Amino acid sequence: MSDLVLRGERVLIDGVIRPAAVHVREGRIVGIGNLGETGTGVHIHDAGDAVVMAGLVDTHVHVNEPGRTEWEGFETATRAAVAGGVTTILDMPLNSIPATTTVEALEQKRASAKGRCHVDVGFIGGVVPGNTADLVPLTEAGVLAFKCFLLDSGVKEFPHVEESDLRAAMPVLAATGRVLMGHAELPGPVAHAALALDPSADPRRYLTWLRARPPEAEEQAITLMIALSRDTGARVHVVHVAAAAAIPLLRRARAEGLSITAETCPHYLVFNAESIPDGATRFKCAPPIREREHRDALWAALRERDLDMIVSDHSPCPPALKLPAEGDCLRAWGGIASLQLSLAAVWSCAPGYGATVADVARWMSEAPAHLVGLDDRKGAIAIGRDADFVVWDPDEAFTVSSGALKHRHKVTPYEGMRLRGVVRETWLRGERVYDHGRFAYEARGTLLRSRPT
Repeated sequence: MSDLVLRGERVLIDGVIRPAAVHVREGRIVGIGNLGETGTGVHIHDAGDAVVMAGLVDTHVHVNEPGRTEWEGFETATRAAVAGGVTTILDMPLNSIPATTTVEALEQKRASAKGRCHVDVGFIGGVVPGNTADLVPLTEAGVLAFKCFLLDSGVKEFPHVEESDLRAAMPVLAATGRVLMGHAELPGPVAHAALALDPSADPRRYLTWLRARPPEAEEQAITLMIALSRDTGARVHVVHVAAAAAIPLLRRARAEGLSITAETCPHYLVFNAESIPDGATRFKCAPPIREREHRDALWAALRERDLDMIVSDHSPCPPALKLPAEGDCLRAWGGIASLQLSLAAVWSCAPGYGATVADVARWMSEAPAHLVGLDDRKGAIAIGRDADFVVWDPDEAFTVSSGALKHRHKVTPYEGMRLRGVVRETWLRGERVYDHGRFAYEARGTLLRSRPT
């Protein structure tokens, strides 16, 4: 196989967009030169004036296979990823059956994924009551991170943890160096909100769901996770932050020197509670999409680096579980499918909040790769990294059509929206796996393992 030179007028390198030629050999970046420095005996691919940046790394994807493959699966999820410029995903330990809480379950998941992935896939282990003894074996088997829920996860295979469970597990995780991703909502404030809810409240009203999951549930859970990180030395990552009041808590924890990171998701940055129609269960997720003031605070937190990254929390389900006919926002399954649309969704709003392409690359490629220890391979166009690229047009707009979506079920709150940022090509380790709507014939993704501790 001959060397490849991918060149373009707008290549993002070290946070700067400039003309460049990226030299690739055997799937890795081996040189970065000026636009005209292509050498001889190489295959040259010209990206023209499209933006070339490192492929996106999405560390929060629910693939659901095995066990709930009718919800999603490795084939469909990774096709959606490729079409959205995502070259690496990390699979959450739920909602698969079995959940990834033992090495045996991890190997079942790897067997399900083998040969069926269009992008590189890593795995996250679960922390549940009673599995502290499984954490080191899971680490040795190659999981890149761990995940826990601080309240009911919605599936019986992945029970939530109490503080005592975390006090047992987190010193073990601290010794491994693996980060603990926490779904940060506590059951106490949620139970209190349920008691305070008017019994006659209409479950079709989005406001009813919003009141059922108050910001205090996030704030108290994050406060607990910070305290446990302080006590145990474990790395903590707060997933899908939606509440503005969480931000000063994170800021103070970092100022204290604690190893705390946090993410938010495209749906919290694009939508706001005031604009969600009643009965529109496609918008339901947990924590809920909150009011406009929260959305604006999340954008400010990203700019100020109080939030580190943006990931999808892609969590589809069969359409019937969304209860479209009833429109019951309390009983419908919560989860938003957006893996294919994350880049365009974020970019459609980013310039209005003063963000640049370089910011988006930091939030959606570089920081997620760093979080899970893949920054020696993924997340940036740099010598020695994998030749993973997304080539996209930030100026072209498109209307989201369910027929164009590649994940298994097409229910998404983005349907019918006009978004900016069209993915033209996706490259995985030097091979073009997506080309203007066409996919490579073979699934060429690899299954990633963590570096030994």
